Order: sequence, then structure tokens, then C-alpha cells
Amino acid sequence: MTTTGCKNTFFSVVEGMLSIKSVFLPKFSAMRIDIIAIFPEMFEGPFTESIIKRAINKGIVEIELHNLRDYSTDKHKKVDDYPFSAGAGMVMMVEPVDNCISHLKSQREYDEVIYMSPDGELLDQPLCNQLSLKENLIVLCGHYKGIDERIREHLITREISIGNYVLSGGELGAAVLVDSLVRLIPGALGDETSALSDSFQDGLVSPPVYTRPRNYKGWEVPEILLSGNDAKINEWKMEQAWQRTKERRPEMYEILKKSE
Repeated sequence: MTTTGCKNTFFSVVEGMLSIKSVFLPKFSAMRIDIIAIFPEMFEGPFTESIIKRAINKGIVEIELHNLRDYSTDKHKKVDDYPFSAGAGMVMMVEPVDNCISHLKSQREYDEVIYMSPDGELLDQPLCNQLSLKENLIVLCGHYKGIDERIREHLITREISIGNYVLSGGELGAAVLVDSLVRLIPGALGDETSALSDSFQDGLVSPPVYTRPRNYKGWEVPEILLSGNDAKINEWKMEQAWQRTKERRPEMYEILKKSE
């Protein structure tokens, strides 16, 4: 999508944190994410509902799914084989992956070729902030026992993990990655400043939030939130964020205290 002159709200990243500003830009291009997977049908649910669906419909992100089997030269569309030496499980072959990535790169330049891997760089908010500013990304979803190491050595520019555990395949991890990036693109959320108050954007977890009714079964909303005193409310929220971070993410709390 390209527009010719409009005022947009744009994020920038400073030391891993998002900042926001409104600027007049003559041109705006949508982020494009190409996902390579053996089971692309797994993305139908996550990408056809809620924020990602709205972002696609608005034209601020393009998500293209590529079935790896379409790039196999085997008559049976085989994309995996037995590993050399002894070992359980199958390994994704280098040729279909190379064919697919080469085809995509022949059409445009990519900022990163990402492989979803349990031993990759741990996905966190600063990394999400950084990647959300990229224009074109390729995401490769692994499966079976893993991928031929030559793919990692020669085709992948970044490996990302969503946690220290193993899934059946990289499709679910890729869906998490895409959701975490798309919601940061200006225009994806109803309130473009909402992402700035998310947990971890300032290194703290978010403070508690409340809505109507004011009193439910005797469970009352803190009086400070009903006071109308914005300065006091903001002070209370910051105190709560620090306290929650100390209780629920002590490792983050210690890092923040040391950086003060």
C-alpha cells in the first residue's frame, strides 16, 4: 500500500523502547511478512481474526503464506529426509528451503530471514519493537527434528525462540512473533498510543486496570482511580508497576534498580 502525503503516527526505538511522534510523510509502505511453512493452514485462525485481520484489511501489513512443498523438486513433494548418522526424527531438507527463499529474494529485498528455533534469541519486547520497524521479513517455520544446518549457516540471518520449550513445529511460534510485531504498527490498534503502555515497554509490567461497575460483590475499584487527579493517578500507576515487577519479575526489577 502506498499513500501520497498524509499525517501518520510513527514509532521509533531508543534503547529498545518505543517512542512515538506524528510526522508528515510523502510515502508509506506496508510491512510485508512472508512465512514459509509445511502446514500453512495453521495460520488461518490467528490471521483471520482481531487485530491482524484489521491490519491486513487496512493495508498496513501484507502477510503471505508459502507452502514449502511447492518448492520441492521431488515428485512426491518431499521436504524432509533421514539425518546422516544415527538419530531419531526427520530433518527438513536444504533444497526446498533454498528454492523458496531464493524465489522470494528475486522479487524484493528482505531485512531479515528469521528461523523460529527453540535455541534462538529469546523474543522480548525490545526485539519486537526493533523488528516492527522493518519493511520486509521472511519467517521460516521448522518442523520434525529440525532443519539442515546448512540452512542456518547460509540462508538465515536471525534465529528467534518464543521460550525455553519445544513445540511440534515453528508455525505457532511464527504466529506469536507476527502478532507481537503487527500490533506495534501504527494504525493496527484503535488507539495508536496503546502499545506504549504495554507491559515491558518501559521495562516494567503494567499496573492493574479496572472498568465498570465501580463496586461488584463488594470488590471495589481503588478510590485514587476515581479522584480525577491525573498526577496522583499516574503516580499510583507507576508505584503499582514497580511493585508488580518486583513481585512477578524480580530479575527485571533488579536490572532496573541497577540502571537507576
